[in-house]
Amino acid sequence: MSVKQLNDTTFTEAIRSGATLVDFWAPWCGPCQMQIPILGKTAEAVGDRAVIAKLNVDEAPAAASQYGVRGIPTLILFKDGEEVNRFVGVQQENTLLSAIEATLSE
Repeated sequence: MSVKQLNDTTFTEAIRSGATLVDFWAPWCGPCQMQIPILGKTAEAVGDRAVIAKLNVDEAPAAASQYGVRGIPTLILFKDGEEVNRFVGVQQENTLLSAIEATLSE
């Protein structure tokens, strides 16, 4: 499973159902670059049980603003369109997988 690219148009539909982890990021952000390979591994680990996605805050400011994203990377885990968990800063794969697994088992 690969990391899905989102924008302001596709964001709402992407988080509407199931578990979706969205990485709010920007290409110029050093820590965001460190998060990219971790997201890839997380996407491989969860397969089709959850969606792993990225949203460039420079290209999609509306969604970032809607969720009050102030610093990046910010990763928000949604379940059926509702925020259930939020992480600020680079997160390790095991942290993200634990949060996703917990959300899937609710």
